[in-house]
Amino acid sequence: MISSDYALRGRDLSFSFGDLPVLTNVDVELQWGTMTAIAGPNGAGKSTLIEILAGVRQPLTGVVERADEVSLVVQRVTTPDALPLTVREVVAMGTWGVSPRGSGKIDAKERRARVAEALDRVQLADLAAAPFNGLSGGQRQRALLAQGIARRARIFLLDEPAAGLDADSRRRTRIMLAEEACRGAAVACVSHDEESIAAADSVIRLVAGRLL
Repeated sequence: MISSDYALRGRDLSFSFGDLPVLTNVDVELQWGTMTAIAGPNGAGKSTLIEILAGVRQPLTGVVERADEVSLVVQRVTTPDALPLTVREVVAMGTWGVSPRGSGKIDAKERRARVAEALDRVQLADLAAAPFNGLSGGQRQRALLAQGIARRARIFLLDEPAAGLDADSRRRTRIMLAEEACRGAAVACVSHDEESIAAADSVIRLVAGRLL
């Protein structure tokens, strides 16, 4: 069991695409109630690291320990036009397969309450019935953050949430992520945004797949 002092730990993480090394012996620790920025030039291995930390990609070496539920927010998510989903439906996906500790699955009333709370926290309640594919980039990021909030995740991993957003959307995203950290969550973001990096509690810098 991971120490309660840390939300997530990665030890000696390495990864390669064929003969091309992407990460080499990287150690990571995310603490509860903090914002961590994962920074570095393009090709440094940042997105690969966040995927390994989330568990969607397996490292060649090393191990990741997670103390609680993880929510991964990726870039440029779309849904097929043949499968139109509303913002509320996308957020509700975060409650799929969720069971309260020590009891059965959550009921429909609890599911609706979680979705409504999450939409309110990311300021998208007025767009709940709107099509997800019709949202701006910043609104989509907030909807996906709401998905993790509805799931009651306590570890948020985001891959460049500010990419392609205007200054106001970047600021709003920073504020919302900081609010989740203030509630006790561990938040880690891949970022090129200097303001987001400066606002983080800690920074993991990668260069050519190694910790700087």
